[in-house]
Amino acid sequence: MPKRILQGTVTSDKNDQTVTVSVERRFTHPVLKKTIRKSKKYRAHDAANQFKTGDVVRIEECAPISKTKRWRVVVEA
Repeated sequence: MPKRILQGTVTSDKNDQTVTVSVERRFTHPVLKKTIRKSKKYRAHDAANQFKTGDVVRIEECAPISKTKRWRVVVEA
């Protein structure tokens, strides 16, 4: 099974080797036929502490690194 890759914006880089990435998705509401924006936050592993708040990055699924981290930053988008 291929690993999922998502693109989002770094919202926090305060933790060591961890960034919080906000990923937004858009979809059409089934009844209202209106475009809706939903966002979700993921905690991703950033070993070099190179990404800062506001950066647009890609994250990839990986094996669990800690209690909350299941994603790894691949590269800046």
